[in-house]
Amino acid sequence: MSASPAVPQSPSPAAAPLHLAVALDGAGWHPAAWREPEARPKELFTARYWADLAAEAERGLLDLLTLEDGLSLQSDHPFEPDTRTDRIRGRLDAVLVAARIAPLTSHIGLVPTAITTHTEPFHLSKAVATLDFVSEGRAGLRVKVSGRNDEVRHFGRREPIALELEDLDSPASLAGLAELFGEAEDYVEVLRRLWDSWEDGAEIRDAATGRFIDREKLHYIDFEGPRFAVRGPSITPRPPQGQPLVASLAHRGEPFKLAGRSADLAFVTPRDPDDARAILAEVRAAQQAAGRGAETVHVFADLVVFLEERPGAAAERLARLNETAGAEYASDARIFAGTPAELADLLVEFAEAGLTGFRLRPGALPYDLERITRGLVPELQRRGLFRTAYEASTLRGLLGLPRPANRYATASATEPATEPATAAVGA
Repeated sequence: MSASPAVPQSPSPAAAPLHLAVALDGAGWHPAAWREPEARPKELFTARYWADLAAEAERGLLDLLTLEDGLSLQSDHPFEPDTRTDRIRGRLDAVLVAARIAPLTSHIGLVPTAITTHTEPFHLSKAVATLDFVSEGRAGLRVKVSGRNDEVRHFGRREPIALELEDLDSPASLAGLAELFGEAEDYVEVLRRLWDSWEDGAEIRDAATGRFIDREKLHYIDFEGPRFAVRGPSITPRPPQGQPLVASLAHRGEPFKLAGRSADLAFVTPRDPDDARAILAEVRAAQQAAGRGAETVHVFADLVVFLEERPGAAAERLARLNETAGAEYASDARIFAGTPAELADLLVEFAEAGLTGFRLRPGALPYDLERITRGLVPELQRRGLFRTAYEASTLRGLLGLPRPANRYATASATEPATEPATAAVGA
Protein backbone atom coordinates (compact mmCIF):
# COMPACT_ATOMS: atom_id res chain seq x y z
CA MET A 1 0.00 0.00 0.00
CA SER A 2 1.41 3.40 -0.89
CA ALA A 3 0.76 6.74 0.77
CA SER A 4 -1.09 9.48 -1.00
CA PRO A 5 1.30 12.12 -2.32
CA ALA A 6 -0.91 14.73 -0.64
CA VAL A 7 0.06 13.60 2.84
CA PRO A 8 3.24 15.47 3.84
CA GLN A 9 1.83 15.89 7.34
CA SER A 10 4.90 15.25 9.45
CA PRO A 11 8.03 17.36 9.72
CA SER A 12 10.79 16.64 7.23
CA PRO A 13 13.75 15.02 8.96
CA ALA A 14 16.04 16.98 6.68
CA ALA A 15 14.64 20.25 8.04
CA ALA A 16 14.10 19.29 11.69
CA PRO A 17 16.44 17.96 14.38
CA LEU A 18 15.98 14.40 15.51
CA HIS A 19 13.82 13.48 18.45
CA LEU A 20 15.09 10.88 20.90
CA ALA A 21 13.17 8.73 23.35
CA VAL A 22 14.34 5.97 25.63
CA ALA A 23 12.36 2.86 26.54
CA LEU A 24 12.91 1.81 30.14
CA ASP A 25 12.15 -1.74 31.20
CA GLY A 26 13.57 -3.66 34.12
CA ALA A 27 17.37 -3.84 34.08
CA GLY A 28 17.43 -3.35 30.30
CA TRP A 29 16.10 -5.20 27.28
CA HIS A 30 18.61 -8.05 27.29
CA PRO A 31 17.31 -10.84 29.54
CA ALA A 32 20.71 -11.23 31.22
CA ALA A 33 21.20 -7.50 31.86
CA TRP A 34 20.13 -7.81 35.49
CA ARG A 35 23.22 -9.95 36.14
CA GLU A 36 25.67 -7.29 34.90
CA PRO A 37 28.03 -5.64 37.45
CA GLU A 38 26.45 -2.20 36.92
CA ALA A 39 22.85 -3.46 37.25
CA ARG A 40 20.81 -2.75 40.37
CA PRO A 41 18.47 -5.76 40.59
CA LYS A 42 17.79 -5.22 44.30
CA GLU A 43 16.39 -1.76 43.51
CA LEU A 44 14.07 -2.60 40.60
CA PHE A 45 10.99 -2.12 42.77
CA THR A 46 12.12 1.12 44.36
CA ALA A 47 11.26 4.68 43.39
CA ARG A 48 14.93 5.65 43.63
CA TYR A 49 15.91 3.35 40.76
CA TRP A 50 13.38 4.81 38.33
CA ALA A 51 14.04 8.36 39.49
CA ASP A 52 17.76 7.90 38.80
CA LEU A 53 17.09 6.58 35.29
CA ALA A 54 14.72 9.47 34.57
CA ALA A 55 17.29 11.97 35.82
CA GLU A 56 19.93 10.48 33.53
CA ALA A 57 17.57 10.59 30.53
CA GLU A 58 16.72 14.21 31.29
CA ARG A 59 20.39 15.04 31.72
CA GLY A 60 20.76 13.91 28.11
CA LEU A 61 17.95 16.25 26.98
CA LEU A 62 15.88 13.36 25.62
CA ASP A 63 12.34 14.17 24.50
CA LEU A 64 10.63 11.47 26.49
CA LEU A 65 10.95 8.19 28.28
CA THR A 66 8.54 5.30 28.14
CA LEU A 67 7.84 2.80 30.89
CA GLU A 68 6.80 -0.75 30.02
CA ASP A 69 3.86 -2.44 31.74
CA GLY A 70 1.50 -5.38 31.43
CA LEU A 71 -1.20 -7.28 33.24
CA SER A 72 0.76 -10.51 33.63
CA LEU A 73 4.31 -11.53 34.35
CA GLN A 74 6.81 -10.98 31.58
CA SER A 75 7.32 -13.97 29.31
CA ASP A 76 9.63 -15.02 26.51
CA HIS A 77 6.48 -16.04 24.61
CA PRO A 78 4.33 -13.19 23.24
CA PHE A 79 0.97 -14.77 24.05
CA GLU A 80 1.61 -17.19 26.92
CA PRO A 81 3.31 -17.21 30.32
CA ASP A 82 6.54 -19.11 30.80
CA THR A 83 8.11 -20.72 33.84
CA ARG A 84 11.60 -19.23 33.60
CA THR A 85 13.23 -18.16 36.83
CA ASP A 86 16.43 -16.72 35.32
CA ARG A 87 14.68 -13.63 33.93
CA ILE A 88 13.25 -10.54 35.60
CA ARG A 89 9.61 -11.19 36.38
CA GLY A 90 7.35 -8.62 37.99
CA ARG A 91 7.20 -4.84 37.67
CA LEU A 92 5.70 -1.73 39.21
CA ASP A 93 2.67 0.05 37.77
CA ALA A 94 3.93 2.33 34.99
CA VAL A 95 1.43 5.17 35.47
CA LEU A 96 2.14 5.31 39.19
CA VAL A 97 5.91 5.23 38.64
CA ALA A 98 5.57 8.11 36.17
CA ALA A 99 3.56 10.09 38.72
CA ARG A 100 6.23 9.41 41.35
CA ILE A 101 9.12 10.63 39.21
CA ALA A 102 7.23 13.56 37.64
CA PRO A 103 8.01 16.04 40.47
CA LEU A 104 11.65 14.94 40.41
CA THR A 105 12.07 15.94 36.75
CA SER A 106 11.42 19.21 34.94
CA HIS A 107 11.51 18.78 31.17
CA ILE A 108 11.42 15.20 29.92
CA GLY A 109 8.15 13.69 28.73
CA LEU A 110 6.77 10.77 30.75
CA VAL A 111 4.94 8.10 28.75
CA PRO A 112 3.80 5.05 30.73
CA THR A 113 2.29 2.00 29.05
CA ALA A 114 -1.30 1.00 29.79
CA ILE A 115 -3.39 -1.91 28.56
CA THR A 116 -6.57 -1.02 26.65
CA THR A 117 -7.97 -4.53 26.49
CA HIS A 118 -8.99 -5.05 30.09
CA THR A 119 -9.02 -1.59 31.65
CA GLU A 120 -11.67 1.13 31.49
CA PRO A 121 -10.94 4.32 29.55
CA PHE A 122 -12.66 6.44 32.20
CA HIS A 123 -10.21 5.31 34.86
CA LEU A 124 -7.18 5.74 32.63
CA SER A 125 -8.29 9.16 31.37
CA LYS A 126 -8.24 10.65 34.84
CA ALA A 127 -5.01 8.87 35.81
CA VAL A 128 -3.15 10.27 32.79
CA ALA A 129 -4.80 13.68 33.22
CA THR A 130 -3.51 13.63 36.78
CA LEU A 131 -0.03 12.74 35.51
CA ASP A 132 -0.24 15.73 33.18
CA PHE A 133 -1.10 17.99 36.11
CA VAL A 134 1.64 16.71 38.41
CA SER A 135 4.23 16.88 35.61
CA GLU A 136 2.96 20.29 34.48
CA GLY A 137 2.27 19.23 30.91
CA ARG A 138 4.71 16.39 30.25
CA ALA A 139 2.39 13.36 30.25
CA GLY A 140 1.74 10.87 27.54
CA LEU A 141 0.40 7.37 27.28
CA ARG A 142 1.44 4.35 25.26
CA VAL A 143 -1.66 2.28 24.58
CA LYS A 144 -1.15 -1.47 24.33
CA VAL A 145 -3.54 -4.27 23.51
CA SER A 146 -3.37 -7.67 25.16
CA GLY A 147 -3.63 -10.94 23.27
CA ARG A 148 -2.74 -13.11 26.24
CA ASN A 149 -5.37 -15.42 27.60
CA ASP A 150 -3.78 -15.58 31.06
CA GLU A 151 -4.67 -11.88 31.27
CA VAL A 152 -8.23 -12.66 30.15
CA ARG A 153 -8.50 -14.93 33.18
CA HIS A 154 -7.50 -12.10 35.52
CA PHE A 155 -10.79 -10.39 34.74
CA GLY A 156 -13.25 -13.01 33.51
CA ARG A 157 -15.23 -10.54 31.42
CA ARG A 158 -14.47 -11.72 27.88
CA GLU A 159 -13.83 -14.85 25.90
CA PRO A 160 -10.24 -15.90 25.11
CA ILE A 161 -8.88 -15.00 21.68
CA ALA A 162 -6.76 -17.59 19.89
CA LEU A 163 -3.59 -15.87 18.64
CA GLU A 164 -0.54 -17.80 17.46
CA LEU A 165 2.66 -16.02 16.48
CA GLU A 166 3.20 -18.26 13.46
CA ASP A 167 -0.41 -17.96 12.33
CA LEU A 168 -1.17 -14.25 12.62
CA ASP A 169 -2.37 -14.02 9.01
CA SER A 170 -5.08 -16.66 9.38
CA PRO A 171 -8.66 -15.37 9.10
CA ALA A 172 -9.30 -16.10 12.78
CA SER A 173 -6.18 -14.27 13.93
CA LEU A 174 -6.83 -11.30 11.64
CA ALA A 175 -10.37 -11.04 12.99
CA GLY A 176 -9.04 -11.18 16.54
CA LEU A 177 -6.47 -8.49 15.86
CA ALA A 178 -9.09 -6.30 14.19
CA GLU A 179 -11.28 -6.61 17.28
CA LEU A 180 -8.47 -5.82 19.73
CA PHE A 181 -7.13 -2.85 17.81
CA GLY A 182 -10.60 -1.59 16.95
CA GLU A 183 -11.31 -1.59 20.65
CA ALA A 184 -8.09 0.33 21.27
CA GLU A 185 -9.15 2.91 18.68
CA ASP A 186 -12.47 3.42 20.47
CA TYR A 187 -10.60 3.56 23.76
CA VAL A 188 -8.39 6.40 22.56
CA GLU A 189 -11.42 8.27 21.23
CA VAL A 190 -13.05 8.02 24.66
CA LEU A 191 -9.85 9.22 26.33
CA ARG A 192 -9.65 12.27 24.08
CA ARG A 193 -13.34 13.11 24.56
CA LEU A 194 -13.03 12.82 28.33
CA TRP A 195 -9.98 15.09 28.35
CA ASP A 196 -12.09 17.59 26.38
CA SER A 197 -15.16 17.17 28.59
CA TRP A 198 -14.02 20.09 30.72
CA GLU A 199 -13.43 23.21 28.70
CA ASP A 200 -10.40 25.32 29.51
CA GLY A 201 -11.39 27.75 32.22
CA ALA A 202 -14.20 25.60 33.56
CA GLU A 203 -12.75 26.10 37.03
CA ILE A 204 -13.70 29.59 38.21
CA ARG A 205 -12.41 29.30 41.78
CA ASP A 206 -14.13 32.54 42.83
CA ALA A 207 -14.33 32.41 46.62
CA ALA A 208 -16.19 35.73 46.75
CA THR A 209 -19.15 34.45 44.68
CA GLY A 210 -18.85 30.87 45.84
CA ARG A 211 -18.54 29.55 42.27
CA PHE A 212 -15.80 26.97 41.81
CA ILE A 213 -16.82 25.63 38.40
CA ASP A 214 -18.80 26.87 35.42
CA ARG A 215 -21.16 23.98 34.82
CA GLU A 216 -21.87 25.15 31.27
CA LYS A 217 -18.27 24.25 30.45
CA LEU A 218 -18.60 20.61 31.51
CA HIS A 219 -19.91 18.25 28.84
CA TYR A 220 -21.32 14.80 28.47
CA ILE A 221 -19.30 12.94 25.86
CA ASP A 222 -22.08 10.41 25.20
CA PHE A 223 -19.79 7.97 23.40
CA GLU A 224 -21.71 4.99 22.06
CA GLY A 225 -19.83 2.19 20.33
CA PRO A 226 -19.85 -1.59 20.09
CA ARG A 227 -17.36 -1.87 22.93
CA PHE A 228 -17.93 1.18 25.16
CA ALA A 229 -20.77 3.41 26.21
CA VAL A 230 -19.31 6.26 28.22
CA ARG A 231 -21.27 9.31 29.21
CA GLY A 232 -18.83 11.54 31.07
CA PRO A 233 -17.86 14.17 31.89
CA SER A 234 -14.53 13.39 33.51
CA ILE A 235 -14.02 14.15 37.15
CA THR A 236 -10.63 15.71 36.35
CA PRO A 237 -10.32 19.13 34.67
CA ARG A 238 -8.83 19.40 31.21
CA PRO A 239 -5.09 18.57 31.47
CA PRO A 240 -2.43 21.25 30.90
CA GLN A 241 -1.68 19.89 27.41
CA GLY A 242 -5.36 19.71 26.56
CA GLN A 243 -4.82 16.14 25.48
CA PRO A 244 -1.73 14.28 26.73
CA LEU A 245 0.29 12.58 24.01
CA VAL A 246 -1.05 9.22 22.78
CA ALA A 247 1.54 6.75 21.48
CA SER A 248 1.36 3.19 20.19
CA LEU A 249 3.79 0.47 19.11
CA ALA A 250 3.10 -0.92 15.64
CA HIS A 251 4.51 -3.94 13.83
CA ARG A 252 1.95 -4.81 11.16
CA GLY A 253 -1.40 -3.98 9.53
CA GLU A 254 -3.91 -3.41 12.33
CA PRO A 255 -1.37 -1.71 14.62
CA PHE A 256 -0.33 0.54 11.72
CA LYS A 257 -3.99 1.51 11.30
CA LEU A 258 -4.31 2.32 15.02
CA ALA A 259 -1.19 4.49 14.82
CA GLY A 260 -2.44 6.40 11.79
CA ARG A 261 -6.02 6.75 12.98
CA SER A 262 -5.53 7.52 16.65
CA ALA A 263 -1.96 8.17 17.82
CA ASP A 264 0.22 11.27 18.00
CA LEU A 265 3.36 9.14 17.99
CA ALA A 266 4.00 5.68 16.57
CA PHE A 267 6.89 3.47 17.57
CA VAL A 268 7.78 1.10 14.73
CA THR A 269 10.43 -1.57 14.20
CA PRO A 270 11.99 -1.29 10.71
CA ARG A 271 14.91 -3.50 9.80
CA ASP A 272 16.39 -1.06 7.28
CA PRO A 273 15.52 2.27 5.58
CA ASP A 274 13.49 0.60 2.81
CA ASP A 275 11.43 -1.19 5.46
CA ALA A 276 11.00 2.15 7.24
CA ARG A 277 9.66 3.73 4.03
CA ALA A 278 7.15 0.89 3.59
CA ILE A 279 5.98 1.22 7.20
CA LEU A 280 5.66 4.98 6.91
CA ALA A 281 3.53 4.54 3.79
CA GLU A 282 1.12 2.32 5.70
CA VAL A 283 0.88 4.67 8.69
CA ARG A 284 0.41 7.71 6.45
CA ALA A 285 -2.27 5.92 4.41
CA ALA A 286 -4.19 5.08 7.59
CA GLN A 287 -3.76 8.66 8.77
CA GLN A 288 -5.12 9.99 5.49
CA ALA A 289 -8.05 7.55 5.46
CA ALA A 290 -9.01 8.70 8.96
CA GLY A 291 -9.13 12.34 7.89
CA ARG A 292 -5.99 13.19 9.84
CA GLY A 293 -3.89 14.14 6.85
CA ALA A 294 -3.26 17.65 8.16
CA GLU A 295 -2.11 16.47 11.59
CA THR A 296 1.46 15.74 12.61
CA VAL A 297 1.92 12.12 13.58
CA HIS A 298 5.49 11.35 14.55
CA VAL A 299 6.94 7.98 13.64
CA PHE A 300 9.94 6.84 15.70
CA ALA A 301 11.98 3.71 14.97
CA ASP A 302 12.71 1.42 17.89
CA LEU A 303 16.26 0.11 18.21
CA VAL A 304 17.78 -2.06 20.94
CA VAL A 305 21.23 -0.60 21.58
CA PHE A 306 24.47 -1.80 23.14
CA LEU A 307 27.08 0.97 23.10
CA GLU A 308 30.80 1.14 23.80
CA GLU A 309 33.43 3.69 22.84
CA ARG A 310 35.88 1.12 21.47
CA PRO A 311 34.89 -0.39 18.10
CA GLY A 312 33.93 -4.02 18.56
CA ALA A 313 33.55 -3.81 22.33
CA ALA A 314 29.75 -3.58 22.27
CA ALA A 315 29.50 -6.73 20.15
CA GLU A 316 31.81 -8.48 22.61
CA ARG A 317 29.58 -7.41 25.50
CA LEU A 318 26.46 -8.58 23.69
CA ALA A 319 28.11 -11.95 23.06
CA ARG A 320 28.98 -12.20 26.75
CA LEU A 321 25.38 -11.38 27.72
CA ASN A 322 24.12 -14.01 25.29
CA GLU A 323 26.42 -16.57 26.85
CA THR A 324 25.10 -15.68 30.30
CA ALA A 325 21.51 -15.98 29.06
CA GLY A 326 22.24 -19.26 27.31
CA ALA A 327 20.83 -18.10 23.99
CA GLU A 328 21.33 -15.44 21.37
CA TYR A 329 19.21 -12.40 22.09
CA ALA A 330 16.35 -11.76 19.65
CA SER A 331 13.98 -8.81 19.52
CA ASP A 332 11.09 -7.41 17.54
CA ALA A 333 13.31 -4.35 16.98
CA ARG A 334 16.64 -4.16 15.21
CA ILE A 335 19.58 -4.83 17.53
CA PHE A 336 22.54 -2.47 17.30
CA ALA A 337 25.92 -3.05 18.94
CA GLY A 338 28.60 -0.47 18.23
CA THR A 339 29.97 2.94 19.09
CA PRO A 340 27.91 6.10 19.60
CA ALA A 341 29.33 7.51 16.35
CA GLU A 342 28.32 4.37 14.45
CA LEU A 343 24.83 4.61 15.93
CA ALA A 344 24.62 8.27 14.91
CA ASP A 345 25.46 7.22 11.33
CA LEU A 346 22.67 4.64 11.42
CA LEU A 347 20.12 7.12 12.80
CA VAL A 348 20.93 9.55 10.00
CA GLU A 349 20.46 6.79 7.45
CA PHE A 350 17.06 5.85 8.93
CA ALA A 351 15.98 9.49 9.27
CA GLU A 352 16.50 9.99 5.55
CA ALA A 353 13.70 7.46 5.04
CA GLY A 354 11.28 9.90 6.70
CA LEU A 355 11.38 8.92 10.37
CA THR A 356 11.28 11.90 12.71
CA GLY A 357 12.86 10.27 15.74
CA PHE A 358 14.00 7.15 17.52
CA ARG A 359 13.12 5.27 20.66
CA LEU A 360 16.23 3.56 21.95
CA ARG A 361 15.90 0.49 24.12
CA PRO A 362 19.04 0.22 26.27
CA GLY A 363 20.34 -3.33 26.29
CA ALA A 364 21.48 -2.92 29.90
CA LEU A 365 20.51 -0.33 32.50
CA PRO A 366 21.88 2.02 33.57
CA TYR A 367 24.99 1.26 31.48
CA ASP A 368 23.64 1.75 27.95
CA LEU A 369 21.42 4.66 28.97
CA GLU A 370 24.56 6.49 30.09
CA ARG A 371 26.25 5.65 26.79
CA ILE A 372 23.22 7.24 25.05
CA THR A 373 23.18 10.42 27.12
CA ARG A 374 26.95 10.85 27.42
CA GLY A 375 28.09 9.43 24.08
CA LEU A 376 25.38 9.47 21.42
CA VAL A 377 23.80 12.78 22.40
CA PRO A 378 27.08 14.75 22.25
CA GLU A 379 27.83 13.10 18.90
CA LEU A 380 24.45 14.15 17.48
CA GLN A 381 24.88 17.64 18.93
CA ARG A 382 28.29 17.88 17.28
CA ARG A 383 26.56 17.12 13.97
CA GLY A 384 23.85 19.70 14.64
CA LEU A 385 21.17 17.01 14.79
CA PHE A 386 20.02 17.28 18.40
CA ARG A 387 19.07 20.01 20.84
CA THR A 388 21.59 21.54 23.25
CA ALA A 389 18.90 22.72 25.68
CA TYR A 390 15.22 22.05 26.25
CA GLU A 391 13.24 24.53 24.18
CA ALA A 392 9.71 23.87 25.49
CA SER A 393 8.08 23.15 28.81
CA THR A 394 5.54 20.55 27.64
CA LEU A 395 5.90 17.23 25.86
CA ARG A 396 3.75 18.47 23.00
CA GLY A 397 5.98 21.52 22.78
CA LEU A 398 9.14 19.38 22.59
CA LEU A 399 7.62 17.40 19.71
CA GLY A 400 6.24 20.44 17.90
CA LEU A 401 2.66 19.32 18.38
CA PRO A 402 -0.06 21.94 18.91
CA ARG A 403 -2.31 22.00 21.95
CA PRO A 404 -5.59 20.56 20.59
CA ALA A 405 -8.65 22.78 20.47
CA ASN A 406 -11.46 21.61 22.73
CA ARG A 407 -14.12 20.00 20.57
CA TYR A 408 -16.89 21.17 22.90
CA ALA A 409 -15.85 24.79 23.31
CA THR A 410 -17.73 26.17 20.29
CA ALA A 411 -20.89 24.26 21.11
CA SER A 412 -20.71 25.57 24.65
CA ALA A 413 -20.66 29.17 23.45
CA THR A 414 -23.98 28.77 21.65
CA GLU A 415 -25.77 25.81 23.21
CA PRO A 416 -26.48 24.95 26.84
CA ALA A 417 -25.69 21.47 28.11
CA THR A 418 -28.56 19.11 27.43
CA GLU A 419 -28.75 18.32 31.13
CA PRO A 420 -27.40 20.14 34.18
CA ALA A 421 -23.73 19.16 34.27
CA THR A 422 -23.74 19.09 38.04
CA ALA A 423 -26.08 16.13 37.89
CA ALA A 424 -23.22 14.10 36.43
CA VAL A 425 -20.51 15.30 38.76
CA GLY A 426 -22.47 15.46 41.96
CA ALA A 427 -22.49 12.79 44.62
